[in-house]
Amino acid sequence: MSVSKQAILDALSNVIEPDLKKDIVALGLVKIVHAEGQQIHLEVKVSNPAMHSRVRMKDACEFAIHRVLGKEFLVDVEVVPISGDERDGELRKVLPGVKNIIAVASGKGGVGKSTVASNLAVGLARRGYKVGLLDADIYGPSAPTMFDVVHEKPLVKEIDGRNLIIPVEQYGVKILSIGFFADVNQAIVWRGAMANKALNQMINDAFWGPLDYMIIDLPPGTGDIHLSIVQALPLSGAVVVSTPQEVALADARKGVAMFDIKGIDIPVVGMIENMAWFTPAELPDNKYYLFGKDGVKFLAEELHVPYLGPLPLIQSIREAGDAGRPAVLQEGTPAVGHLEEILNNFEKEIRMLPFRKKKAVTTEA
Repeated sequence: MSVSKQAILDALSNVIEPDLKKDIVALGLVKIVHAEGQQIHLEVKVSNPAMHSRVRMKDACEFAIHRVLGKEFLVDVEVVPISGDERDGELRKVLPGVKNIIAVASGKGGVGKSTVASNLAVGLARRGYKVGLLDADIYGPSAPTMFDVVHEKPLVKEIDGRNLIIPVEQYGVKILSIGFFADVNQAIVWRGAMANKALNQMINDAFWGPLDYMIIDLPPGTGDIHLSIVQALPLSGAVVVSTPQEVALADARKGVAMFDIKGIDIPVVGMIENMAWFTPAELPDNKYYLFGKDGVKFLAEELHVPYLGPLPLIQSIREAGDAGRPAVLQEGTPAVGHLEEILNNFEKEIRMLPFRKKKAVTTEA
């Protein structure tokens, strides 16, 4: 006994996506991979990437088919999260007013990811874009220091019947960080569930308003918080930061691979080589390659992702971050020249994102 694809879809039209409040067939979340004899193999997408949500969707699909078509059918349901580039239009429920959501990541700590994220945000704002920065590094928030807003506290305002957090604004950037809600010297010792809850509040319970870019400063590594963010948010792309040192490059490779996981499939806008060389202030024409030369450039070529450019190890960049005034604001300095080049390449790659070839997906049934 065989069954038609339409009969399968009719049965699954009784299954409602809990977050999007419509049936999964109408939303286009069902792919019939194989249907022959009494065997049915489906791929179904869900908005919530959590394991319990995927299990419930799997059970609901199996129940719907057995109830309508009969229990003799063997149903195999693979449930995957909605990927970043699909989260627009009707499926775009989170941050609908944000055009581009860019994660800034690093496989390893201490490579200058937050420095790059803050300068990227301020640099885009200086170019006339509406920009927000979400400091998602729960255990080591640095945005309050880098923007000189350590003692600021976000306000809460009632908007459309909801009490929403109003981001702090500095240098034309809207900023939220867990650092605003903790004492300066307080250690944030939270388990993953608490950290994820705090991030969800800064995303869903905040009034970000319309933005051209939201820059998300991810924690270093590839852990639970990363997966929660990249699966739950409609990310447009990611920027991976690394030093040219071999030990950092090994972790950067993992960082790029994380965005290529099935069900995530987020394009890497490009890689940035931080601390590419050291130039002392008294010898501005000298370059000392302390951590190796062109390591990130070569890795980007190997992984077939764009290379956005190098950022040297310049004392003024560190001082600017400590002073709470990102280096991109320092007109006429060598740092600004390198940052402007990175921003130019970043904008170019953002424009190219819609034209990147998508991976072929077989839909044989």
